[in-house]
Amino acid sequence: MCRSVTGVWLVIALLLGDTANAVQYAYQVTFTDKYNSPYSLGNPLIYLSSRSIARRTLQGISVDTTDFPVNPAYIDSVLSLTGGKFHESSRWLNFCIVLLSDSSQIHTLDGKPFISNIKLVGVYGTDLHRISHTTGTQNSQLVKKTTGTDSDYYGNTWLQTNLVNGNYLHDQGYNGEGKLIAVLDEGFEGTDTISGFSNLWSSGRVVDTFNFTYNNSNIFYQGSHGTEVLSTMAGYVPNTYVGSAPMAMYALYITEYYSGDQPLELDNLLCAAERADSLGADIITISLGYDLFDNPADGLNFSTDLDGKTTIAAKAANIATTKGMLFVATAGNDGSPQIPGWGNHILTPGDADSALTIGATDVTGNAANISGYGPNAAGQIKPDVCGMGAPAYIINSSGIYTSGSGTSYSTPQIAGWAACLWQANPKATPWQLRQAIIKCASSYNTPGQQLGYGVPNFECTEQVLNVKDTPPPFSPSNWVIASPNPFTGNLVISVSPNVEGNVDFRITDMTGKLLSFWHLYLDKSNNKPINLSTAQLPPGIYILKVNSATLQDVIKLEKR
Repeated sequence: MCRSVTGVWLVIALLLGDTANAVQYAYQVTFTDKYNSPYSLGNPLIYLSSRSIARRTLQGISVDTTDFPVNPAYIDSVLSLTGGKFHESSRWLNFCIVLLSDSSQIHTLDGKPFISNIKLVGVYGTDLHRISHTTGTQNSQLVKKTTGTDSDYYGNTWLQTNLVNGNYLHDQGYNGEGKLIAVLDEGFEGTDTISGFSNLWSSGRVVDTFNFTYNNSNIFYQGSHGTEVLSTMAGYVPNTYVGSAPMAMYALYITEYYSGDQPLELDNLLCAAERADSLGADIITISLGYDLFDNPADGLNFSTDLDGKTTIAAKAANIATTKGMLFVATAGNDGSPQIPGWGNHILTPGDADSALTIGATDVTGNAANISGYGPNAAGQIKPDVCGMGAPAYIINSSGIYTSGSGTSYSTPQIAGWAACLWQANPKATPWQLRQAIIKCASSYNTPGQQLGYGVPNFECTEQVLNVKDTPPPFSPSNWVIASPNPFTGNLVISVSPNVEGNVDFRITDMTGKLLSFWHLYLDKSNNKPINLSTAQLPPGIYILKVNSATLQDVIKLEKR
């Protein structure tokens, strides 16, 4: 039932400086069921926040038994039988992680009917529940927006903002306000002290922090990768540095162990996604990816494991989406491997079916050579889209505005813009957001292995989410009907019989390029429907503008 700790695992333990009495063996113990659970569907506020329930209600998602926490009686039995220490538990996959000082203790669980599987997921020193650090003093200075051109206002981030036309959303007043983004990463050194995040703290928009590696709430140590990632969204110093979602709320979670990679980190990732769900997060963004571990035997096989649904990380992404969250994941930096054993493929959870997976480009929108290749093992196009990551501009843990390269930095940018897009379209679902972002990408009609569908255009995405059919009857506000919309074949345009006189019709693409123009004189006797062949139009978003002497209308069209 369980794996023995030999060979490479023992070497890992020794390299960590451990002796036989100073090692923690992390075991994943999966349970058979949730029978006799103290939780019920009738009272979900015991295990889900009101914000989480509201998100599900808005999307028509029901609470079910996967939302129940693990049966505490099962966890108590595991701890009692093994004498181990509780690390974390997953309600979605119904397991707990127990830490043991002696690997033989796990055999006390052999044959127990409530246990379906036991797996060793890591060997560590004795620090997982020991390290504690003091946080810094939060800077509460509020930075005011000043006037100037876009390039002046965004400062260091203008090029990456302009590449995806993200400033359009900010110009419309959508800056992520009211949306909650969970950031899963390594460490957030300096986040609580440097001026680039002062507005984030002074306005109370960091709503949760937790360190899943060390099982405490301190995240302000163990590396600065998370700080740099967060800056691309939450950094806010007008005329110097403005992130993609500067007014969103944030939950900051450490899931990565800073020294080496072991499978437990995938469990940490899953549990962080579940905490984000319970909290009511709208978006999860992760700039971590996995295919290799310290123990080569635990490495992931691309053809069998990275198929979008098999790894625990991919399952976390897919389940999170079913709960109503948008899961944004890095494609990874294996595009131009320099280390033996690395390959030019997607990492997990970027392989996940439901994830919005992000690659990296240079400032011109060309694929960065480091950006991971798709598709995933099931043939699904990955990455989905790309953002500027070679380089991107970030704030480091010393508060310095600098550059860094990698899909780690393009990924959160897109997550932030998605938050702004969702703010603009609060009734949208994660699937609709993802589809809008993909459909407005630069290579939507000609996707590639490394660019995916290309670089998104966030002005276009806002238009896509507002495409709607305009069925009869006519009304003063509905005097032009374009149907069906979206369309695949011919498009029928009708004008109300109450309209008389000269009428101009124009169809343009999203760049404003005129594709079709015609002029008609209409009266009540000849306002006949106009049947347009659209065979020459590739799939995409178009604008129909209709003008009479006294009326004008603009309709967004989508060809699928």
